[in-house]
Amino acid sequence: MKRRSLPVAAAFAAAATLLLTACGGGGDGSGDNGKIAGADQGSPTPTKSAAPSSAPVVDKPDGVDVSLPADMSLVFDWARPKDKNEAAAMDDAANFLRAIYRGVDKRTTKDAAVAAYATGGGTHYATTQINAWIEGGWTATGTLRHYDVTTRSASNGKSVEVAFCADASKFYGKEIKTGKVLTTEPSIKDFDHFEVIMTKYPTGEGLWQATKVFVEEKAAKCR
Repeated sequence: MKRRSLPVAAAFAAAATLLLTACGGGGDGSGDNGKIAGADQGSPTPTKSAAPSSAPVVDKPDGVDVSLPADMSLVFDWARPKDKNEAAAMDDAANFLRAIYRGVDKRTTKDAAVAAYATGGGTHYATTQINAWIEGGWTATGTLRHYDVTTRSASNGKSVEVAFCADASKFYGKEIKTGKVLTTEPSIKDFDHFEVIMTKYPTGEGLWQATKVFVEEKAAKCR
């Protein structure tokens, strides 16, 4: 197994204090009575994808680019759920993550992809992440894998919680000035569990935006 970069850990740590109300105060991703915070709730049952597949790049809205350089790969071992809204929210959760690392590559928090796929707490999370990489003088290289996805809908059909694991053991930081890849010994720090609240954009056909994010670092359940 290749070694993990220092800046990956530093960037994730920089955003560890994100909006705990996004999914409640605990690591199980639920608020009171298992409800998604900030939405008209029923008692939704999480839907877990049954078989892995790579989530497609979905360029919504027209003209928004979420492409990444050839040496920076975000892999989504996700099978799309049958529910149309949950599938769309999951696709755009992937685009939200692509937008973050596009910002890392372009050295800016102002890329159109961040504005398209994030708002509120999602924007705060994205800008915190991107700024940590910029301030450290790093970009990223390698493969960041996302897997074990579940989706959970609010009863009003306007919010979906997308929860998943991330494995950064093959994702490295690279110094901008020298091109040097920075590594550390692989460890539990490589594994994080994310819970992202995706909200349907009111005037955008099929567009979902990340509004709140919770990250459980050193997630043993993802190892």
